[in-house]
Amino acid sequence: MRIENCYFCSSRVYPGHGIQFVRNDCKIFKFCRQKCHRAFKKKKNPRKVKWTKAFRKTAGKELAIDPSFEFEKKRHVPVKYDREMWAKSVDAMKKIEQIRQKRQAQFMMNRLRKGRELEIQRDIKEVQRDLALIRSPAAGLKERRAMEECIVEEIHESETEMKVEA
Repeated sequence: MRIENCYFCSSRVYPGHGIQFVRNDCKIFKFCRQKCHRAFKKKKNPRKVKWTKAFRKTAGKELAIDPSFEFEKKRHVPVKYDREMWAKSVDAMKKIEQIRQKRQAQFMMNRLRKGRELEIQRDIKEVQRDLALIRSPAAGLKERRAMEECIVEEIHESETEMKVEA
């Protein structure tokens, strides 16, 4: 039995599940559920519908380009059965799956790290913009007193100069 992929959302369609749609030109479309079938009939673009894998890949939210995806491609060349080759193939599939999971985890961490940096920069800008709300009134009290004293001294100096000139 073959596990197919949904034509619309790219999720798995197990044997005996989903909906099959055959067009007049004999092209077969397999859908995992009614939601995908309905969206297909409405001529929705899977790359613009946010819950599909196609959208996630085009938006850069999932790993899109990786050499490990080459192994998933269908091959229509029949191979003579060999028990040893079959065992090696199963072991290789497990290794490839582990490698893919590690790469996807690394990709996710890089995305999250980038988002965290943007969030920190946004927070810093917000704090700088609204610093008057955060700073306590007593924090600038010494500075204000120093400024007032300077102004008072300048006024006294200008008054004394005026008296001397007169």
